[in-house]
Amino acid sequence: MQSESTVLQTKMTVPRSEKLKKAFKAAFPYTIPIFAGFWFLGITYGIYMNVSGFSFWYPMLMSITIFAGSIEFVTVNMLLGAFNPLQAFAMTLMINARHLFYGISMLDKFRGLGWKKFYLIFGMCDESFSINYTADIPEDVDRGWFMFFVTLLNHIYWFSGATLGGVFGSLIHFDTEGLEFVMTAMFVVIFLEQWLKEKKHTSSLLGLGISLLCLTAFGADNFIIPAMLAITAVLTLLRRPLERGGEVQ
Repeated sequence: MQSESTVLQTKMTVPRSEKLKKAFKAAFPYTIPIFAGFWFLGITYGIYMNVSGFSFWYPMLMSITIFAGSIEFVTVNMLLGAFNPLQAFAMTLMINARHLFYGISMLDKFRGLGWKKFYLIFGMCDESFSINYTADIPEDVDRGWFMFFVTLLNHIYWFSGATLGGVFGSLIHFDTEGLEFVMTAMFVVIFLEQWLKEKKHTSSLLGLGISLLCLTAFGADNFIIPAMLAITAVLTLLRRPLERGGEVQ
């Protein structure tokens, strides 16, 4: 078994092109399930923008610069309504508040990645976070480039789907109601995969229990932020017992 110094020396001697190729090959399989979900929703979003009266370049540019599926759908109504930047800011913050917790969780993983860190922060959607946080990256694969390619591939999937939907939306006529469930199903699969990896399920059960309590207390429209705050507080308080049980790495 190679020592850490041997692995580090090996990484330093690998040509840059080989390093990028190896990281891409390691990252790509993780993003294949995301591709299916992002293309479905991206195309749906592009079609939705088209039937709402916007040219294809709206979803194309928004998918590049915003890259947040939920708020991009909401933005359609914002663009059709009266100009209200304060409401847009509050709505965006409320919908994407969970990303604050994602960012805190990734502080250690992003440390020392140089310029790649800025793109990883910008492109850290739910799916990229789930992969980069839980993936078992091989020792001979550069961690920073692996996370970069995961984020970049997911960004490309969403951009290409939204653009295609915007371009061909006027030619396609079908009922898109219910397609948003694709993302829900994908998160269920990610949760189940993580469940199977865990030796103990205390953290997962706590998350489910707290979410159900907040759902009951605050309702379906307002439970996400209280649930995230409560989960963060509880897991912070229980961090040491969970570490002793091997659940926090």
